Amino acid sequence: MLPVDEQMRIITSGAAKIVPEADLKKKLERGVPLNIKLGVDPTSPDLHLGHAVPLRKMRQFQDLGHRVTLIIGNGTATIGDPSGKNSTRPQLTQEEVEGLLAKAIAKRLFVPVFAGSCVREQGVNSLMDDIATYFPAPTDYGEMPLIDGDTLKISSEDDRPVVFDFKTLNDPQQGRLSFLKVLTGTIEPGMELVNARTRKGERLTHLYVMCGREMTEVGHAYAGDIIGVFDPGIFSIGDTITMPGKKFRFSGIPTFEPEHFMLVSPKDTMKRKQFVKGVEQIAQEGAIQIFKIPDSGFEDVVVGVVGTLQFDVFEYRMKNEYGVDLRMSGLPYEHLRLIRECPCDVKDLMLCSGSRVLEDFKGRKLIAFGGEWSVGFLTKHNEGLILDDWLSV
Repeated sequence: MLPVDEQMRIITSGAAKIVPEADLKKKLERGVPLNIKLGVDPTSPDLHLGHAVPLRKMRQFQDLGHRVTLIIGNGTATIGDPSGKNSTRPQLTQEEVEGLLAKAIAKRLFVPVFAGSCVREQGVNSLMDDIATYFPAPTDYGEMPLIDGDTLKISSEDDRPVVFDFKTLNDPQQGRLSFLKVLTGTIEPGMELVNARTRKGERLTHLYVMCGREMTEVGHAYAGDIIGVFDPGIFSIGDTITMPGKKFRFSGIPTFEPEHFMLVSPKDTMKRKQFVKGVEQIAQEGAIQIFKIPDSGFEDVVVGVVGTLQFDVFEYRMKNEYGVDLRMSGLPYEHLRLIRECPCDVKDLMLCSGSRVLEDFKGRKLIAFGGEWSVGFLTKHNEGLILDDWLSV
């Protein structure tokens, strides 16, 4: 863990007041991870943007090595709670709380996070029970939004296949695998489908159901199924795969904006080929975001992560899976924005100090910078420049 003074600097940054601050410092001096909890009242209409402030602070505690817990206060909801004025919040039964939670998940207002271990058989049954209890079936959504603003009706009676690629995995023994969610229809081995991103026809020769490392080949996959396919590099996370003639595409999977950045290069320049292979494959998986510097080779890449432990994971994988030792140095960036519209060549943009144009592995241009004030500078001095607040893989 970081020195206590450095932890205090990070924790107090952006905080109006800590009560009592001296007690917090004493607890940090023990060198034992703290238990940090944030309670959310389910009788409130929703979780809104204002909750991002304490959630970001919770993330800082987590990055410092402390344990954080998000509590949905069903106990408070069932007994009622004074509002501080002249009324009481309505009392809810346990069934009503569970119903509201299911609705919040279905409307994407709340995203639950589960922790467990398949190896130790911890939390697996709870995960499956909660999915069955709270998570909506595909038909419960009714319609799914498409990238062009249109929608796709999800129906169990629609036999035309629509598939979404939500995960890519590079396994040292089995090779590259893509995991596909069948949203409508039925797919079979040998069926030719079209990738909406590349507009190319792809034939799925084999379909597999996976349980751990065991793969079982199947002859059909129906709406709601998740299947694995061997992927020679034709699919990417967020791809929509469907019948020829269907012209639509789902929007990509939202991803968290990186908060920590490092410039990374191989220590041994003779291992450049392995370095490039590892960087490309890990970038395709989507968990760690990797960027190129436009108009340059692969001598250096910029790695962006949400939590600093991801740097350790990246370094470990590059060494153990690709045999490459890395040279890593921190960068002063704190934010990243996708360039949606640019009035000129990105090389001609007027950038503020401490900012840089980057390029992801899909060819999209982004700007990394140090402070939020930089957004105002960039849009003010580059008329017509539009930056997206949300990233997607």
